[in-house]
Amino acid sequence: MNLVETIIKRFNLNVLSIDNVPESFSSQVYKLNLTNGETLYAKIPYNRDKLYREYRMLELLREVLPVPKVLDFWSGDDLISGALLLSEIKGIPCTGAIDDELAFQIGVLHAKLHEVKMPGYGVEGLDGFQFFNQNNWRLYIRNSFEKFIEPCKEVLERGLFEKCINYFEGAFSVLPPPDGPCVVHMDFRQGNILTNNNMVVGIIDFESARGGSSEIDFTKINRYVWEVNPQSRISYKEGYSTIRPPMDLETILPFYDFYDAFGAVVWCKNRGIEKNRAFLKESISVLQKSVGC
Repeated sequence: MNLVETIIKRFNLNVLSIDNVPESFSSQVYKLNLTNGETLYAKIPYNRDKLYREYRMLELLREVLPVPKVLDFWSGDDLISGALLLSEIKGIPCTGAIDDELAFQIGVLHAKLHEVKMPGYGVEGLDGFQFFNQNNWRLYIRNSFEKFIEPCKEVLERGLFEKCINYFEGAFSVLPPPDGPCVVHMDFRQGNILTNNNMVVGIIDFESARGGSSEIDFTKINRYVWEVNPQSRISYKEGYSTIRPPMDLETILPFYDFYDAFGAVVWCKNRGIEKNRAFLKESISVLQKSVGC
């Protein structure tokens, strides 16, 4: 019995057909078309920590944002990390052009997400909420960067690596005080924003979400949306500002663009450089731009 068949049996579903879900780079996600005409999604996270993180985040956010409903939950066994059975949201990933109206809506929902308070800086896990280093966001960022150093050293060209180490200290030292702790998505990009008739109808993929400072959460939308269409940033900020004031983006975006790319190099190394070659190349390009190579 393969993985998806095990999940279908565990959730006692009558399935007519199964579709793979694109844009899922870490977990395994399957679209299950049932014999009664209903469509559900089964998500098998990369590990058990991500399973509990997503489950608890979706439960926390279900009254605040348009997120999938958790219909069933399996904590897994010795072979499988577990699975979530999720409701369908009638929409498609927002991978096309984003006009002013849509950018405004995205800003509103992102701000609503950041308005959700967390008990501290940290993550939900198997044993409940786990606080980061002394509940200190800045210390968490520094310690995370330091964990990235050795793996990055094995991948990056020496000159670029040394410039990255030097860049971190300067950019880190001028960051404004963090806000939060609030919910941060950590992968807020078009593939995780669902739309229908130019309306945002859902936000998905909370397996990396945590209690943090909102400053870390603008990186992906900046790289893949604002830099492509600068006008969308203006409309997004107008929407965001109807809920809460945004942080000083001019200061935080350069640092977190760099920090995200540095961590992405490690992700590619851990998950396999050959099969993630395009993402690694993109991340190195961001680092070169950040440090002036």
